[in-house]
Amino acid sequence: MSSKNEDTVPTMYKYAWAEGHEMPLQDFLTKFKPSMVQNDGTKPWIWVRGSERSKEDTGVAAAIEEATKLLKEVTEKVESIKNDDSIPVRSNKKTGARSKKEVREEVQAQASEQLKAIAIKHGYLTGKWLIFAPQDKIDLIWSGIATSLVSGPLHSTPAYLAKVSTSSESESSNAQHLICVYFPDVYDKDSVTEIMKVLLRNHGVNLSGVKSDLYTVVGIDSKHPSGIPSTVWKNTAVLPDKEIKELKDAFFAKKKTATETKAPEASSSADKPDAAPSDAPKAKPKPKLKKKANDDPFASDDEGDARLKAKPVPKAKAGAASKTSAKQLSGSEDDEPKKKPAPKAKRAKKADDGDDEDDEERPKKKRAVKK
Repeated sequence: MSSKNEDTVPTMYKYAWAEGHEMPLQDFLTKFKPSMVQNDGTKPWIWVRGSERSKEDTGVAAAIEEATKLLKEVTEKVESIKNDDSIPVRSNKKTGARSKKEVREEVQAQASEQLKAIAIKHGYLTGKWLIFAPQDKIDLIWSGIATSLVSGPLHSTPAYLAKVSTSSESESSNAQHLICVYFPDVYDKDSVTEIMKVLLRNHGVNLSGVKSDLYTVVGIDSKHPSGIPSTVWKNTAVLPDKEIKELKDAFFAKKKTATETKAPEASSSADKPDAAPSDAPKAKPKPKLKKKANDDPFASDDEGDARLKAKPVPKAKAGAASKTSAKQLSGSEDDEPKKKPAPKAKRAKKADDGDDEDDEERPKKKRAVKK
């Protein structure tokens, strides 16, 4: 696959999604995960198009030709500096001599400006933000960015296209995947900044600078012999370190809050089965009987019917209430409330206990006096 194709979506390509695709985006992202799709040489990237770009590149071929020629010249110049013994390895303040590094960096900086001029002159301005992510997080990060590009915060920026590298057949556990987020004008700092802020604040990703498609096509990377910086924009050239950190911190703080909000809800739901046993002691075994017992000044508040039977009725408080309690007690113990003889038998048996005997005999003595 040629370097030019690295920034061009292949036609009739299985691993590319755009509006009108036969599958919904989420189904596509679930089916073709970068951690699961292995590149056998024919599927190096998975693509998602969020929208149509605001402007197309022009003069691509002319820009590539001119940039290739310049790159060759710069490479030769850098090599000659390296081999020029008249240029010292270290600078000398006394003589004003500059070091090889200083001379080389000046040539490389000039080349970067020349490449910018070529791109603008011919109208080949497309570029992309570079994002590296580990294999164990790539699926989640990629899904978030792709969704954002189609219907989220990224959709409102100049970004229109994204791709992610697939897995190599011999990929190790610490392998990194590359995500590229494309936009039409790599030299438009406002666009670069807008997209950067969304990627940091809404996705918390690790950015590795902005690269021009022209650079990709002519083969400029971090190992190119020309030594030209492989990115048009470094992170700190767009935003200061402090602001970059604040945006990322805001993302992770929001994520933490969302996680903590969900956790109590799940915990509350999980604890519901345990709530019944903890509340059970509050409900009396026989609430109806307890209510009647509260009406009865001789009833116990905390114990069952057996305790009620065992506790003698106070002598001073005997009367109708005592009879009512005895009937309740008799009914609950015998489960035969309709058998009237049973309570009488029990009271006759209690005659030797004292208090109940006095209660039963007093009415008879009063009648004897009247006679």
